[in-house]
Amino acid sequence: MTDSIKVLISEEKVNQRIEELASTISKEYEGKTVHLICVLKGSIFFTCELAKRLTVPVTLDFMSVSSYGDGTASSGRVKIVKDLDEAVDGKNVIVIEDIIDSGRTLSYLMDLLGARKPASLKLCTLLDKPERRVTEVKVDYIGFEIPDKFVVGYGLDYAQNYRNLPYVGVIEE
Repeated sequence: MTDSIKVLISEEKVNQRIEELASTISKEYEGKTVHLICVLKGSIFFTCELAKRLTVPVTLDFMSVSSYGDGTASSGRVKIVKDLDEAVDGKNVIVIEDIIDSGRTLSYLMDLLGARKPASLKLCTLLDKPERRVTEVKVDYIGFEIPDKFVVGYGLDYAQNYRNLPYVGVIEE
């Protein structure tokens, strides 16, 4: 790929913010275990870095959901591609997402998981695009609020490329 990518959030800023989020979560859940649900594929990098910095016991599970089909715009329909391996009832669950824009997928997912009776249910995202919101969703932990630009890096991809960039960038045309 020969795209030019402009750094939106540097690796240093991403690392610093994850450290801050981990500190906040660790204080709130002191004496408890947190059950992280990583929403695949994009949030895997963020989930791993956050989990490494938490000072409370952590358990981990994965979900894969799709609302995009083959396009770059949400279809509005959410499909569970991979469900959880373990039940969440009675657990302190934090859903980890890479980016929230329309809110449709996360609103659906939070309702679905809430019905499974966790002890608590919170949402953590690395990136938030509130101006794109079409469905209200409560986000408990936000890494960065960003403008309405298509971003890559730190797990976010364009046609499966750029996920491994250590920063968040914007493809310049």
